[in-house]
Formats: sequence, C-alpha cells, structure tokens
Amino acid sequence: MVRGFGAIAPSTRHTGMQQQPVVLLVVVLLFSGAMVARLVWLQILHGRENLALADENRIRLVPRNPMRGRILDHDGRVLASSRLTYNLYIQPRLVSDGQWPGLRDRLASLVGVPAAELDRQRRAGRNNEGYRIELAGNLRPEQVLRFREQAPNLAGAEVDVDYLRAYPYGSLAAHVLGYTSSVTAEEYDKLAEKGYRVQDRIGRSGVERVFESTLRGEWGGQQLEVNAAGQVQRVLGDKQARAGKDLRLTLDLELQKTAERALDGVRKGAIIAMDPQTGAIRAMASRPTFDPNIFSTGPTTAQWNDLSRPEAPMLNRAFQGFPPASTFKVVTTIAGIESGALPANGTLPTMNSFCYYGQCYADHGAFGAIGYPFALAVSSNSFYYQLGLKVGPDQLFQAARRLGYGSLTGVELSNEETEGLLGDAAWKRRVLGEPWTPVDTITSAIGQGAVTVTPIQMARLYGAIANGGWLVTPHLVEKPTKRVWLGLRPDTLRVLRKGLRDVVTEGTGKVLNDPSLPPVAGKTGTGEDPPRPDHAWFGGYAPADKPSLVIVAFGENSGGYGGTVAAPMVKALMTTWFRGSLAADGARPKAG
Repeated sequence: MVRGFGAIAPSTRHTGMQQQPVVLLVVVLLFSGAMVARLVWLQILHGRENLALADENRIRLVPRNPMRGRILDHDGRVLASSRLTYNLYIQPRLVSDGQWPGLRDRLASLVGVPAAELDRQRRAGRNNEGYRIELAGNLRPEQVLRFREQAPNLAGAEVDVDYLRAYPYGSLAAHVLGYTSSVTAEEYDKLAEKGYRVQDRIGRSGVERVFESTLRGEWGGQQLEVNAAGQVQRVLGDKQARAGKDLRLTLDLELQKTAERALDGVRKGAIIAMDPQTGAIRAMASRPTFDPNIFSTGPTTAQWNDLSRPEAPMLNRAFQGFPPASTFKVVTTIAGIESGALPANGTLPTMNSFCYYGQCYADHGAFGAIGYPFALAVSSNSFYYQLGLKVGPDQLFQAARRLGYGSLTGVELSNEETEGLLGDAAWKRRVLGEPWTPVDTITSAIGQGAVTVTPIQMARLYGAIANGGWLVTPHLVEKPTKRVWLGLRPDTLRVLRKGLRDVVTEGTGKVLNDPSLPPVAGKTGTGEDPPRPDHAWFGGYAPADKPSLVIVAFGENSGGYGGTVAAPMVKALMTTWFRGSLAADGARPKAG
C-alpha cells in the first residue's frame, strides 16, 4: 500500500512539468498580443492624434498677435484698421524669481512703468504658459530706444512689434463699429480653449463683437523645442500669424459723416438711414458718443469718468425705445383703414379741444371735417383721438405688432437692441394692476402713454410704406434681403403715401420741401416727456415716387418740434445722398 502511493507521486510531478511550457506559451502570447494591440491602437488607429499630442508637449509657441481684419464701408473705405506698436516682454524661463527684482527695477526705470505694475503683469502672464509675458504695451519711440541701448544687460527681456486697433475717424460710427480690449485673467479661463491668450484682445461691442471670429485672425510666433523640464532646447522656426478677414459694411462714409455732424446740434439723439428696398443701413449715428481708440491702449481715469456720466455715451440710442409721438399716427391710420373703422375716403370733424366724457384734450387747430391725408399733413390730434376710439386698443396694438413694433428688428447687433414697449391692456393690468380706460386709447393713438419705439423700428416701418408694403430686415453687412409681406390694402398705401407727401408740401415738414432735393415724404413728431423737454422726431423717405433712402432722425429731450429739430437733420442727409443730378433709377450718384 505504501509502495503504491509512492509510485504514483513521480507520475503526478511529471505531468505538471509537461503543462508548464503550454501555460508559459499562453502567457507570452497574451502579453505579446496585448502589446501588438496597444501598438496598433497607438500608432495606427490614433497615430496622428498621438503625434500631435507629442508635438504639443515638445513644442512651445512664443506668440505673436495677428493683425485684426479691417472694417470697411460699402465702397471699401477704411473705418477700422490696425497700427504698428511696440510692447515690452520677458521670457520668464530665462529669468528666475531671484533675478526678477533686479531686472524689474531696471525695466521700470528705462520705460517709466511702475515696478508694481510690472509685477502684476508678470503674475497675470504666468497663466499663459509662461514662455513670453507682455509687461507693457504701446511703448513710445524714446522708450524703445532706451531699452535697445541697454538690451545686452537685460537678458530675458525683449521689445517686439504688435498691432493695436485703430479707428482713423475717431468717434465716427463708434456705436456701429464698437471697440476691442484685452482679455482679462477671469475671462481667460473660459476663452483659452478657443485659442485666446492672456492679454489677447477681443471685440466688446458693435460689429467688433458680433464678427469677432471673422476679424480676429490666428496667432503665430516663434516655435521652441523644450525638454521634459520645460527648458528651451532650440528654436524650430517661425509660424506666421494669419491676419483676420476684412469686413465690408453697408455704411456709406460720407453719409455717416453727415449724420454725425447733423447730431452736433442735440446733446442726445440718433439717426438711421436705410435702403427701404433691401434693409441695408447706410448710416447709423448716436449722441453722445465716444472714441473707441481709447480702449486700444486703455482708458484713463478721466476718460472712464466721462464714459460713465448719466448721458451714457456708450449707449446706442438708435436701439433704445422712446415715445414716438405723432409719427405713430401712421400706425393708427393703418389700423383705421385695415380694420374698417374708418374707410380710406372717410372724414372726421376736428376741433381745438376734443372732449370725451367730461375730459378734454387740446389740439393745435380746428380744420373742419378732414380725411386721412390732411390729418397726417397737419398732424391733427383731435382726428386721431376719435380714430383711436373707433379702432379700439386691440386693433390698434395688433396693427403696431404687425408693423414690427414691440419686437427686435433682426439687425446684427441684436444683443444691444431693445424691443420697445406696447403698453396694451394686458400690460397695464400685469404691470400696474389697473384696468384699461378710454384715456389710454386716446393717448396711445397719438403715440403717447406707455408706447415706446426705437429709431431702427421706425425706419423699418417707414421703409415698408416706401417699398410698397414689405417689412425688411435691417442689416450692416451685405446679405440677401429678408422681408415679410404685410398684406396692406392698396388704398391703405395710397392714403399713407399721399398723406406723408402732403406733410412736406403743405404741413409740418415744409423744411424738406426744397427744389434742390427729390420729392420727400415723411412725418414729424413731438413727444412729451414732462418735466423734461420734448423729444423731436422725423421719419421719411425719398424720392417719394421711387424711394431709395429712408431716414429717421431723433432728438432726445431736444426741446424743439419735429419739424424744426429733426426734419433739418434729415434734410442734411438727403442733401448729401442726392447731391448732384439723380441717376435714372433714383439711386445715389457716384462721385466724380
């Protein structure tokens, strides 16, 4: 029995030894297969991706700012460009913390920048990979000269060229163009993944902001090879910065200049000039204004204080809502005819004072029984008080919304645009907790009360009358025309066109009845804003028979009438646009 057990043991050990090569082979095959699979995954399936990652770890870029694309008017004249400047930089990997104080003090003395500011810029720049940090920008020639004279003793520091945004006409079209300024340290955390760098510049408002991706360009610079410790091994070459693309606007430089001059007579206001057929904006000006050049180098304390004053120079008033006054009578006219409340050939009596349920409302004259065209020409309040009551608030505000009031226009700068206000019965109940009354209807019918309209909305509406009933989308960059058919009756358009022409020939807008101009049509408005001075409006177009330009001028709290303050502004623009003999198609003639 014992010998039997002893005979079995050698046989069992021999069997296990025979299996060991098989197990070892399986392990080797599995290990080799895993290695092959990993190599296939790394080098074949993801080879390009991993090579790019390796290059990113091995190669660093000492960045150079790209030249920003130019902004041009519709004839190619430059409205914004870039100018060459010099900046002071350090390469922090060549300057230890111990060496920095001595270098900092020498730089502060040479370029006249406080040491504390150099410290701050160095700390902020370290978030940007740290291969080159901008310490000071826009150096003067004498600062550059002093630096270069001492350059051999300033190891790790350098002066290099850069580009700053430049606006050759200063404040002209500032609210359209906008401005650029440096990316802040806080913004960098979100913008780094989009390729921005600390102290990079970005569009802040206007078309600079909206078309940032078009104008910006792509960084270039010196390519450096570094080791695992981040130390520079050699210079691999230069990557050329790619300039941003130019942007051509629909603005006309000469008309824009005229708009800016026309607004010099008011402290606050706006002008919009637009092609009524396409919606192309030919001029857009706002007062007060600002010089966007100050943001390229950083505004001083005095400049910041000026920009922060109550008049709000950086606010584009072309996009803000104001009481439209009698210019709104166009809406009431449309509502009256389209709703059937008063037909196109209907008449209403007028009087010096219209009384309704014991409440009387003044007018500036009694004209007898009149129809729509004459009521528009003389801007009869008593006519429109009665018409508003006949139409009713629902139909009145429905017409206003149909004509684009109370909503954004679709212009590219929509982030700066307000919708205005149509304070109807639902609004009054929700906001004021009060019911609607006939008094609200009477005041709304003449563009007062809780009704506000933006100048660009008004230009869009008067453009629809000019072009035969199409509500176009205003735009600052050339694009296919977007328009909506309003479906107005032919007699509605006929009455409006006659009435708006009569405003100029025999009514409140006679200042535009000038034989040197083509026939002009439009409407004045004087908006009350107690206890402040009145607002002044004029919205119109020309030539009256074949319109090619619609203009809205607005004087905020100007204290004058639409016919004496706003209409002369429109006349100035009409004179510029239609100077000389008109082309056969009524378009603006070419200079020369």
